[in-house]
Amino acid sequence: MKHMKRITVLLAEDFMLLREGLRALLANEADIDVVGEAETGRQAVRLATKLSPDVVVMDISMPLLNGLEATRQIHRACPSAKVLILSAHGDKAFVEQAVTLGAAGYVTKQTASEVLSKAIRKVHGGETAFDAGFSPYSSVGSGTGPAGTEPFNLTIGKLSSREMEVIQLIAEGSANKQIAAELGISIKTVEKHRGNLMQKLNIHETAGLTRYAITVGIVSETIQTADWKSGKHLPL
Repeated sequence: MKHMKRITVLLAEDFMLLREGLRALLANEADIDVVGEAETGRQAVRLATKLSPDVVVMDISMPLLNGLEATRQIHRACPSAKVLILSAHGDKAFVEQAVTLGAAGYVTKQTASEVLSKAIRKVHGGETAFDAGFSPYSSVGSGTGPAGTEPFNLTIGKLSSREMEVIQLIAEGSANKQIAAELGISIKTVEKHRGNLMQKLNIHETAGLTRYAITVGIVSETIQTADWKSGKHLPL
């Protein structure tokens, strides 16, 4: 009998224990093969480009590059890879934004043990996969941003890939000089992106940009950025 080709999967999740749990869960599936693991969004993009997996299981709140922007970059660089968001965020606005940026499905971590393998098979087969009750097309305007701003699922769509990278690094506490070094751009260019962000989002101080980034899931309050900057983990 001819062997069926296994579905190759890249796991992108920053918490090691959860990532190990997901790998163990999928190891029980005869038709699914975990071929790589990423603990930052940047690493997820790099590995997706290198490995060309069938499916990328992507968390949203990832260090250095959030899962939404990583999804957009993977969709552009490796369009054959289907991105399945696996997140603790249950707001429909997150679902719509993920779909807008190229995700093929969205399931919550609370339901992962029951639906993850089925969702992987569905998106690999060209279908969409969403937790019950999620509709990626009915939540326009449902999310709310910081006071005085548009709903976040509308405003976040205005940001370019570079602006998404910059606002995440701002929210993680990086100074302009550090951002410039991380992204390989000039400090003047960082300042220009910072100004554009404030104008687009109608936010006029760094603290407001940080609050916005947390509200929309670009960064998580639980991410310990000091560990990443100290070199305790390899970002790439």
